[in-house]
Amino acid sequence: MDVLDLFHFCRIGDVENTRNLVEEEDVDVNVRDCWDSTPLYYACLCGHEALVAYLLSIGARCEPNTFDGERCLYAALTDRIRKILQNYKAITSTCMRRNPYYEFLRRTLESGDFADVCFVIHGQRFCAHRAILTTRSSYFASMFETKWKDKHVITLKNSLVKPWAFKALLNFIYMDRLDVDVSQTMDVLLLAKQCKLHVLKQLLEMRLRDIEMMSHSKPGTHEVKVISVEPDASLRTMQGEYGQMAEIAIPQPYRQQFFFPFSLSLPNDDRIPGDLPSYTDICINVQGNKFFCHKMFLCGRSDYFRALLIDHFAEVSTEPNSIPELALHDVTPEVFAAVVSFVYRDNAELTDEILYNVLCAADIYLLHGLKRLCEHKISGLLDRANVLTVLRTARLFSLDRLEMNCCDFLAGNIAEFIDSQDFHELILEDAAAIRNREETDSIPIVDDLRFHLYKNILPNDGSGSLCLEGGDAEVNLLILNNILEKLGLDC
Repeated sequence: MDVLDLFHFCRIGDVENTRNLVEEEDVDVNVRDCWDSTPLYYACLCGHEALVAYLLSIGARCEPNTFDGERCLYAALTDRIRKILQNYKAITSTCMRRNPYYEFLRRTLESGDFADVCFVIHGQRFCAHRAILTTRSSYFASMFETKWKDKHVITLKNSLVKPWAFKALLNFIYMDRLDVDVSQTMDVLLLAKQCKLHVLKQLLEMRLRDIEMMSHSKPGTHEVKVISVEPDASLRTMQGEYGQMAEIAIPQPYRQQFFFPFSLSLPNDDRIPGDLPSYTDICINVQGNKFFCHKMFLCGRSDYFRALLIDHFAEVSTEPNSIPELALHDVTPEVFAAVVSFVYRDNAELTDEILYNVLCAADIYLLHGLKRLCEHKISGLLDRANVLTVLRTARLFSLDRLEMNCCDFLAGNIAEFIDSQDFHELILEDAAAIRNREETDSIPIVDDLRFHLYKNILPNDGSGSLCLEGGDAEVNLLILNNILEKLGLDC
C-alpha cells in the first residue's frame, strides 16, 4: 500500500507525504509500477517542480542517455522542470538516500562476506552465496546438486560468458536491479536465458523495445546508451523468494507457508544434520526450536548478531559434523520467527498478540526497520483505552512518529481525558522532568498537543490527521487549558 501511495502523492505533487514515505517508511524512491514508470516520471509529467527537485535530491535516477532519464525529460510538463533535469548531476554515495534492505544486499554481494562459492570467468573472480543463487534460479539450484556439487571454485571457460554480463546477472539475482550498456545487453540476455531468469529476460527485451519505440515516436531525444532494471512494485519477486529462505529456516508450526516455484524440501521439526536445509551455516536454538539460518542475513542485517557470531564466537557451541549452534534465552519461538522473516524479506506478519514482544526483540537485536514496522502497526491500533500506554511505549523505544500519532489522537479526543488520572499524571511527570522549571516554562506533552490543535485550526491543512472524533480545535484548546489550570500549571 505504501508503494501505491507514493505514486499517488507524486501524481498530485504532495511533497510532505512523499517525504514521509521515503524517509520514514523507507519506500524505494526508484520503484516501478505496472506501467514501468517511476515516481520521478509522474512528478515530471504532472508538473510538480518542488517534488521533482526533492526526488532528485534523495537519489531518484535520471542519468542522461538512460531510458528513464530521456523519458522523464521528454515527459516534463514545463521548461523549468526540463531545466532541473538537464542540470541534474548524479547523486553521490555520500548524499544518496539508500534503502537499508537493498544496501544490505549490495554489501553482501560486493564484500563477499560468508561467500561459499567463487566463479572464475576469464581471470575475473566473483564471490557468491549458494543459498541465494539456489533460491533465485532453478538453474543454479540444479547445477549445485549435480555438476558443481561440493565445488567451491567454479571456472567458466565458455567464450560466450562475459565477465561484465555475469556481474550484471549477479546484481539482478541479489537485488532485482542492474545497469548494462545497450551494446552489452545481448550478452546479459544470453546468460538470463541460460540461467532461466525469465523475468530478467522479459524486462531486458521490453526495455529494448521501449528504446526502439521512443527513438521512432519521440524525435529529439538523446540516444539511450544504458539500460537500467529496477524492482517492479507489482511483482515483489525478490522478497517473496527470500521469504522462501525464511520459511526453510523457521521450524513448524511457525512457518507462513510460501509457495515454492521449484523443488526445495522443507525439513521436519526433528531435524538431524542430514535433513538440514541447503547451505545454512548457523543454528539458532530458541526454547528447543531450531532455526537453521544463514550468517550473511543475520550478521548483515543486525549488528547485534554480527557481534554475537563473529566477535564473540566462543558463545556458539559446535558439535562434530554439524553447524554451529547458538542458544537465545530472551525471546520466544513465535517472536523469533517474526524476526527471521523480517531479516530475510524485510517484512513480517505481526499479530496483536506478539506485536509488543517483537518490538522489544527488534530493539534488542538492533533491527531499526522492524521497529518501524511495529510502529506502523501499533499506530493503526490506537484507541482511547491504550493511547496513553502506547505514548509511554513510544517514548521508551524512541519511536518519534508513533509518539506524534498518539499526541494527534489525544488532541482530537481530549474531551475524553478531562478526568483521566493517567493523563494528568503524564502531564505532571513531563513538568517535573524539566530541571529547574520556571512557572511559565513549556511542558513537552502540552507543546505537542497544542501543535496538533493549532494545526487543525489553520486552513488547508491537508495533513490526514488520525483524530477519530476531534471536535472543534478551539474548544479542545480551551479544554486543555482548563486541565492545566486544574493541575495548577501555567504554561
